[in-house]
Order: sequence, then C-alpha cells, then structure tokens
Amino acid sequence: MDIFSILLWPIKWAIELILVAFHSLFTFFGMDPAAGITWVLAITGLVIVVRAALIPIFVRQIKSQRRMLEVAPQLKKIQDKYKGKKDQFSREAMSRETMELYKRTGTNPLSSCLPLLLQMPIFFGLFSVLNDASIHAERGGVGAMTPELASQFSNATFLGAPLNSTFIGEWNAMIAGDPFSASTMFVAVTMIILMTASQFITQLQIVSKNMSPETKASPMFRQQRILLYLLPLVFAFSGVAFPLGVMFYWLVSNFWTMGQQFIVIRNMPTPGSDAAKAREARLARKGKLVVETKSDGEDAEPQKPAPTQRQQPMGKNRSKKQNRK
Repeated sequence: MDIFSILLWPIKWAIELILVAFHSLFTFFGMDPAAGITWVLAITGLVIVVRAALIPIFVRQIKSQRRMLEVAPQLKKIQDKYKGKKDQFSREAMSRETMELYKRTGTNPLSSCLPLLLQMPIFFGLFSVLNDASIHAERGGVGAMTPELASQFSNATFLGAPLNSTFIGEWNAMIAGDPFSASTMFVAVTMIILMTASQFITQLQIVSKNMSPETKASPMFRQQRILLYLLPLVFAFSGVAFPLGVMFYWLVSNFWTMGQQFIVIRNMPTPGSDAAKAREARLARKGKLVVETKSDGEDAEPQKPAPTQRQQPMGKNRSKKQNRK
C-alpha cells in the first residue's frame, strides 16, 4: 500500500459511511437498493454533509475577502510604487512589501480557493471508492461498504451510463468495438460541459457583481480573473478521466456554491460593488433606505432608518415644566 492510499484510507472510510447511511435511508423509504438513482441521491447526500461542514470555512472566506477589500488601496500603492520597474531587485522588494502587508492585515489572496482545496481529498476519496467498487464487491470496502453494497454501487447506472465509467475509458472501449460506449460517452460529455459551465458561473458571480472599483484596480482582481478561466479549463480537460459519479458530486457541489454565493451577494454584498448598489436600490423601493442630503445638495451615503423609540408618557407637572423651558 502506497503513502497516498494510506492518507486516503480515513477519508474513504468516512465517505463509505455517509454513502451507506443515505443509501439505507432511501431504501428504507422504498427505493430500489440496486438502482442508479438511489446511489446518485446518496452522492447528493454526501455533498450536503460535506458542504454543510464547510460553512464555517465559507464564512471565514467572506471575512477574508472583506479584509482584502480594505487593503486593496494599499496594494494599489505598492503596485504603483514599482510600476515600470522590471529589475530583479524591484520585483523582490514589491513581493516582500506585499507579503508584509498580507501578514500585517491578516489577509490571504488565496482564501477564495480554500473551500475548493478542502474538498479535493473528498473528491479523490470518492474517485477511489468508485474505482475500487468492483474489487470491494469481493471483499468489502474499507468502511461500511459491504460486498453486496459494493457490487450494487459498481453496477449502478445513471441515464444508462455506469457511475464508475469515464469518458476516456468508454472512448477506448468504442475503439475496441463496443457498440454501447457511444451513449455513455454522450452522458459523460454532457456532465463535463455542465460541470465546467457551473464552475465558470460560480467564479463569474464574484468577479462581475461582488467586487468594488478599488478591488478591480488591485492585483487581487487579476488573480480572480485568472481563476475565472483557469479552473473551468482544468476541470474540462481533466473531466475526461473522472468517473460519472465523481462528476455528479462536483456538479451538485457547484450548484450548492452558486446558491450559497447568491444568498451572500444579495444580502451581504461587498461595499461599493454592483451587488451593493442593487441591494440599496431594492431597499429604497421598499422604503427601508433613507438617503441623507448634504448641505451642498449632494446625496450622502444611503443609511437605514434608525429604529424609533417608544416615548414614555409624561405627567401634567412634568409637561408644564418642559413647556416653561
């Protein structure tokens, strides 16, 4: 057993436990234990458990992004300071000052990738469980996956395609003369397109709506733009080797991310961003936003109306005293 398998063992154990728990739940309500849809729903349950556990990390990510917004003007100053200087000394000095700023303010430009990175072990663990399902059908999995369940998981199909099949595997089978590989390849291509598109949309949500003009003028924006196109390309090219079950996991996870980001961007947008302006407009239409006017006639920053306080009743003697004043 190699070191990678040893590291994945506890992750695979947890994955099998969650999969079997949801599979048992759905079969308890009358679903066919060997049906592919039952195992697909079990994978959906795995997504829900993993993403729910990552909510505190997501909250920390939002706070880190807020701090990145605060330091964006300082990053711009460092960038302008060394603008046009291509020598090695200037680049090292710029990098050093930038890292000192990150350390001093407790920010991390890669914080937006943290939920993705934390899911990668689950991703590889599920990949391994699917690939080893046929082996586990003889001796059982590393956790709660019995030989019978492993056999059902190994033979489960979704839309007529085996959950453990890959595009590249079906391509090789088609070249070898398997007439049934074309339909599985079509399902795999569709899943790759959906997975790539949903990954692109999750990144586009942040870049297009939830960044202030200051952030868009900072190096952070260039990093986000790179991720916007890089991550979907990575999944598009690597997706040909992913089992359908793994692609389904990632697709459902992307849908979760889109919904989670929609709620955050709508209700807690970055100040100064397009999403913040849209939220202010919604509050203004509902009469929940008060726009103060400065002495020079310009509109001040919109503010929420202060909550009114209940006036205490006054007696006659106290009222007369106040009137005399």
